[in-house]
Amino acid sequence: MNDMTQAKYKKRAKIFKAMAHPSRLLIIDELSISGERCVCELTDMVRTDTSTVSCDLAQLRDAGLVIDERRGSMVYYRLGVSCILDFFECVEAAMISKTECKPRLLN
Repeated sequence: MNDMTQAKYKKRAKIFKAMAHPSRLLIIDELSISGERCVCELTDMVRTDTSTVSCDLAQLRDAGLVIDERRGSMVYYRLGVSCILDFFECVEAAMISKTECKPRLLN
């Protein structure tokens, strides 16, 4: 594998790693519904402390999945790429497919 190909796969892995936590997936889902949320709203929604949510948001931002905007003392987040929702649909399809395959394997 050449250096450019390896760099591309490392970038992809960074995005997958950023999403690889239930709270971060919940944040992405919430931002897709609401459009944007401040850190305090996301903290209440995720039901954890502000520093943990801030770290989650930083990982999502560094991966290019969310964009932040400071307004006074508040920081608001929104999706950086709406196409991530297409990936979520693919994941849901895989979950359904796996569930449907189990009964067939038992027969």
